[in-house]
Amino acid sequence: MIKSRYILLSIAACVIVTLGSCAGNTPTAETTSTPAVTQASAHSSHSGKAKININDAILSELDKFEAQLGVPALSNKIQASRPYSSPEDLVTKKVITQAQFEQIKDMVTVEEVVLTGEAKDVDYMTKLALMKGHLLVAQELLAQNQPKQAEPHIGHPVEEIYVDVEEQLNERKVKEFKTNLVNLTNLVKSNPQDAKIKDNFTNSMASVDSAIAALPTQERSKPEFVLKVINGLLDAANAEYGAAVAKGKITEPIEYQDSRGFVVYSHELYQGISGQMAQANPEAHKAIDKAFTELLKVWPAVIPPLQAVKTPEDVTKMVKIIEENTQKVLSQTNTKAQS
Repeated sequence: MIKSRYILLSIAACVIVTLGSCAGNTPTAETTSTPAVTQASAHSSHSGKAKININDAILSELDKFEAQLGVPALSNKIQASRPYSSPEDLVTKKVITQAQFEQIKDMVTVEEVVLTGEAKDVDYMTKLALMKGHLLVAQELLAQNQPKQAEPHIGHPVEEIYVDVEEQLNERKVKEFKTNLVNLTNLVKSNPQDAKIKDNFTNSMASVDSAIAALPTQERSKPEFVLKVINGLLDAANAEYGAAVAKGKITEPIEYQDSRGFVVYSHELYQGISGQMAQANPEAHKAIDKAFTELLKVWPAVIPPLQAVKTPEDVTKMVKIIEENTQKVLSQTNTKAQS
């Protein structure tokens, strides 16, 4: 992630979860006005519709402020100054200036967030999907004999994401796999040529897949559910790519690679529902499929080119196309459910 960190990500819209949690009448999340640090982070998309809890948001969510304000390492500064009793504490604690706060104040909250129902499942799946994105990039880099570049992408899942999903893993009776990730990380750092790395990597990837499989198959195959996860991943990719590019050049390879992994896995998830989408929502499918085709061109290889293929603004536009068409699908589903 931006400057080698990531605890996790975000989704978007109806106050907390992605644009589609508002579809349907099932409760998805609850908030209280009591400032508190919780394990469940409020998800928010690049659209800025949802607020980010600066007391418990993971670094990938805080990255949105960094991208918005262009302040290096702002995510870490926000985290280091916790807890906050009010959003204005960002100014009083001298994390940002008053002028900077005015630019992001509508995105900030200190409310406690409790995810329930489908929102909780989307949150869980998105965190695991972020792990997958990191590991996919690490796998590419290891295959190209680039263990040093692979290190942060192997480390992020265990160092920054696992702790944020651990409670849900326990609730869902998923076998602990933190040890697998730690062992893999240590092995790549200490002996990148060790033949055991391949098996350890396979085991780690299988562990994440098993954790995903803890969700009901029917839910995981629903386009509405998958689209929410995809929007969360693309939200993270968008923030990471924005941090990777400066003056048309790729200046932060790790962020470039993070965003690549998230987009690649998002596309893989979409391919799993593309048949259903083409049949039930042909126009939305056509728009989303085209946007993905263009997005994938932004990351021509895991080793970044010197010159950016597209600007961050271009990437944001493509991500928004997918977001907007996701909203159409969710709205249509909601309408059918109410009729």
